[in-house]
Amino acid sequence: MASNRHLGRIIVLQSLYEYEFRTQAGDPTADIDTIVAKNIEPYAKALGDTEFVYALARDVTSKFTELDEVLQPLAPEWPLSTVAAVDRNILRIGLFELVNRSETVPPKVAINEAVELAKGFGSDSSSKFINGVLGTAYRQIYEGGALKEEQNDQEKAKSTKSQQKTAKATSEAGANSAQPEEAATTKAES
Repeated sequence: MASNRHLGRIIVLQSLYEYEFRTQAGDPTADIDTIVAKNIEPYAKALGDTEFVYALARDVTSKFTELDEVLQPLAPEWPLSTVAAVDRNILRIGLFELVNRSETVPPKVAINEAVELAKGFGSDSSSKFINGVLGTAYRQIYEGGALKEEQNDQEKAKSTKSQQKTAKATSEAGANSAQPEEAATTKAES
């Protein structure tokens, strides 16, 4: 299964590269689903899970701007417009999986997959660059960055809900225990 996902990421990379090139050239017919379908065709049997490829390609293209905004400060000396298109798209795939697929793709696997793509398709220094940028993203996200704060907020919300349920149950129990005493007092008075 892992090799199938790796092949899927290769197809996504090829598709993103073509999509970005064609859209920058002003091609109005550039459609990510059509490009993926063309690139997936020779590998469909070996790949198996084609929906993974389509979903990853769609999701990354829909977030080009947001991903680029997060990536730029991670490599301030290298404006993304000057980074090779292959490297830029590998970074987008890696960052997207780090941030949005952490439940199904462990963060270190996402980084490793991006580095492997860089070794296969980038320049001699691409894998080190990709590893450095995504490693920085990992540290910011998982070791005290935005994601950790978000998780803390979620934990606080769960704790608050739990406390509210406990308080409600306690007040209901108190109200229910008071009712039988009132009923017993009323019967005794009669």
